[in-house]
Amino acid sequence: MKVHVQAPGRVNIIGEHTDYNQGFVLPMAVSMGISLTAESRSDKLVKVYSRNLDQEASFSLSGLIPADSHNWWDYPAGVCWALRKAGYKFSGANIVFGGDLPIGAGLSSSAALEVAVAAALSHLSSLKIPFRELALIAQRAENEYVGVQCGIMDQFASALSMEGYGIFIDCRSLEYEHVPLNLGEHAFVIIDSRVKRNLADSAYNHRRAECAEALAVINRAAGKQSKSLREISLDDLEKARPVMLPELYNRGYFVVRENQRVLAAVQAFQRGDLQACGSLMNQSHEGLRRLFEVSCKEVDLIVDAAQAFRGVLGARMTGAGFGGCVIVLVRRERIKKLQERILEKTQASASRAPHFYVTKPAAGLKVTGLPSAERP
Repeated sequence: MKVHVQAPGRVNIIGEHTDYNQGFVLPMAVSMGISLTAESRSDKLVKVYSRNLDQEASFSLSGLIPADSHNWWDYPAGVCWALRKAGYKFSGANIVFGGDLPIGAGLSSSAALEVAVAAALSHLSSLKIPFRELALIAQRAENEYVGVQCGIMDQFASALSMEGYGIFIDCRSLEYEHVPLNLGEHAFVIIDSRVKRNLADSAYNHRRAECAEALAVINRAAGKQSKSLREISLDDLEKARPVMLPELYNRGYFVVRENQRVLAAVQAFQRGDLQACGSLMNQSHEGLRRLFEVSCKEVDLIVDAAQAFRGVLGARMTGAGFGGCVIVLVRRERIKKLQERILEKTQASASRAPHFYVTKPAAGLKVTGLPSAERP
């Protein structure tokens, strides 16, 4: 038995580092992704071949143990491990995958691969796992097997997106809503700075720990028992400021304001106010640069050049940071000129020229032959 799966990457329009703080995010699926073909086996062996890397790996379903190895095959192995932990029984498989998502650029190539592998194994063994649960299993794989403490945004966006829409996610309740992105004469351009980062080796987990520490300080100062920064108000934060390290205050302030920006952006898209959306994107980047300190000089150079360019409504880094991509909301007729300007600005200082991708809000996970009842 064979199955073909397509899972898109995602770009986050706004709402960075809010997902693991049980806040709000507004990503969309992109028109780049992972394409995967899987064939069932009669044993417990899984063979995985990456077309992009021209590498093969194999592992037994009965011998999976989380390890700090940081290999590309940890992602499919982690999905197998998470499926078994969730109580699902399935056989081995031969899996071949590839795609056009740039790896390490912040477009969630790992989440797309995880979701695609989970869907393929579910289909091959007739498990009929709903897409929402597949996303949660994929997140568990990345958290507990790979060791990256990501929130649910990446996997939800890859699995549950709709063409022409963003997906507004409440990362505490896990409720989601599709938000129409009527861009009209505008488009989203993704600019890959080509500064690579590995989340498992980066300051991502450290930022998450800082948010937890900031919450603990605020709770002690306010005599509260809030479970996440999502529950914290600016008043709570100001009351705790005298006993907080400056960097912890900055992290908390950014998260509180970023949640507010996401809610405002959803309303702005719903009423078709792209100017307001662009302004919120600009504010978001300034906070990521100054308060959360997850940008870098190469990304800032691209953002600054884009924000100063006529026809651009907004620009910000997207993804966890420390490199990766910038998302720009720009008039379609100005895209070519924007690319020329960015290349001109980065020519002297960037070691590699950035890459450009024009994308539309794309559909989420697709499994060939999957009954419609299993779709979200």
